[in-house]
Amino acid sequence: MGEHENVPAIPAWRGWIPLLVLPAAVVLLTPADWPKWLFMWALGWTVFAGCKWLTWRRTPAPNASLWRHAGYVVAWPGLDAKAFLRGEPLPAAMRPGAAEWLAALAKLALGAVILWGIVRLLPDEQVLLRGWTGMVGISMALHFGVFHILSCAWRSVGIDARPLMNAPVFAQGVSEFWGRRWNTAFRDLTHRFLFRPLTARLGPRGALIVGFIFSGLIHELVISVPAADGFGGPTLFFVLQIPALLFERSRIGKKIGLGRGGCGWLFAALFIVLPAGLLFHRPFVVEVVLPFLDAIGA
Repeated sequence: MGEHENVPAIPAWRGWIPLLVLPAAVVLLTPADWPKWLFMWALGWTVFAGCKWLTWRRTPAPNASLWRHAGYVVAWPGLDAKAFLRGEPLPAAMRPGAAEWLAALAKLALGAVILWGIVRLLPDEQVLLRGWTGMVGISMALHFGVFHILSCAWRSVGIDARPLMNAPVFAQGVSEFWGRRWNTAFRDLTHRFLFRPLTARLGPRGALIVGFIFSGLIHELVISVPAADGFGGPTLFFVLQIPALLFERSRIGKKIGLGRGGCGWLFAALFIVLPAGLLFHRPFVVEVVLPFLDAIGA
């Protein structure tokens, strides 16, 4: 008998309400005198909490223990509920060794050095340089450091919680960057709830277009809305990924080596690194990031 054979069908609406209500409540109810960085974190947290709830509510796991459910909801930033709640213990080969633990701790330490060391050495008038350096430090400490440490901790006890960042700097193409290396939690979410359902209706190309536009709108919410400026930049950034992906996967793109090797790496850098200023635009850096760095003493 299959694991979920006796689990009743899940209603289509189940799990969506928090994702729709919580961010709207933050936008409508946040006091006007709140710091913009606090508004940004509140929006980001409620969007993530809504996504977390959605994945948990729509993943039947009747045999998973209560502590594993609680761990997924409150102590793991990934969004692959099926993997985390699966009953089978993780094979020994997939559990972290000492080297991986040290690497995760080193990334956390590097992020702290960037935030409370390097940023302080930069001239105050170099606002973009200070802001971008601070964002690198935050990402290194949080996404690459803390999240990797949590992954090591969960995998050490046999739970499938793979690192969310998979050495994105080595991505040999736009498709590899977004599909396998950068923030796989968001990739898991959009693949399950957008790409797969929309592929049946719109085909793979239509689903890809909608998925990247959705990503742009979500980033507008947590970047442009708190900054109260820069609207359109994040959406344009993600829209640019669409022709890049389509060309990379085309016959010509494959023939000239896009999606592999040094050529693929340069192509990814061209469409991801160079236009990153559209995503994290100047109003966000100046109005949100820099005040947050000041607030944490960076």
